[in-house]
Amino acid sequence: MIHLSAPFKYTAIILTSLLANTVYAAQSDTGHYPIEIKSCDRVVTFESKPKAAVSNDVNLTEMMLALGLQDEMVGVTGISGWKTLDPVLRAGIGELPELSPKYPTKEVLLGADTDFYFAGWNYGMRVGGGVTPDTLAPLGINVYELSESCVHIMNKDKVSMDDLYNDLTNLGRIFNVEERANKLVAGYKKELKEFQANLAPLAHPTKVFVYDSGEEQPFTAGMNGMPTALIEAAGGKNIIDDVQKNWIKVGWESVIDRAPEVIVIVNYGDVTAQQKIDFLRNHSGLKDIPAVKNNRFVILEYVEATPGPRNIQAIKHLAKAFRTK
Repeated sequence: MIHLSAPFKYTAIILTSLLANTVYAAQSDTGHYPIEIKSCDRVVTFESKPKAAVSNDVNLTEMMLALGLQDEMVGVTGISGWKTLDPVLRAGIGELPELSPKYPTKEVLLGADTDFYFAGWNYGMRVGGGVTPDTLAPLGINVYELSESCVHIMNKDKVSMDDLYNDLTNLGRIFNVEERANKLVAGYKKELKEFQANLAPLAHPTKVFVYDSGEEQPFTAGMNGMPTALIEAAGGKNIIDDVQKNWIKVGWESVIDRAPEVIVIVNYGDVTAQQKIDFLRNHSGLKDIPAVKNNRFVILEYVEATPGPRNIQAIKHLAKAFRTK
């Protein structure tokens, strides 16, 4: 059985990246602001560098850490409530408090004197909810939205690694650390290009189903979910990539009819990856699909499967799984 998760040997590498001690030349804020940043379907004006930033969710927080923005942060939200905190992130956030275990309220953000909220739709904000760019703007809190999540409020092209690169570059501009952001993005692009150049070719793209959760109906990644970009970069094809959503519930019939060869398990929360695999193995309708019949499961941690600094490593895990029978 293929049963891959993030190997321990990579923890030090990821942690070093997130907590890099590289010394960058100080960039003067003089003349940099005001700036305008495109965020989903909005243009946001920043008159100055945020001084009291909050990020929601583990993956968005790791983007902030990868850019060395800890000193501009007053806290994080939406991590422990989903049980996604791991030793890498725990070391990264250091003394930063978690202001709310799940989605924050306006009162929570105001209580921390927040002036910047990095979140996304269904990553700390809900359409029509109490915490949105429109509700926070009158309180002096600027919002930058995760690019992958923009599909909830606007038409959006299919997800790609450029969504991650765009967010890192925009954060670099917002916090006046463009050199750092550009160097980070260039490093990711180079690493991925070199890895792909040495990949053994596949006879055809591996057909992949992403299983996040759900028993009556599976919750999975669609065309605009980051796993689609990761799967394609590794040489596969998401069998639900014809649905213009990032994450969505589908029917088991769709999964059975499309006969995936590999199933990606997203690991987080109360139900373990092994419990999810056991459920799929024991599901009477799934026993004959190739992935289950051949025990081809690959585990991605939540922080690998959502946009963030661990995406390149996730591609490497997937590429190995697609080439292992």
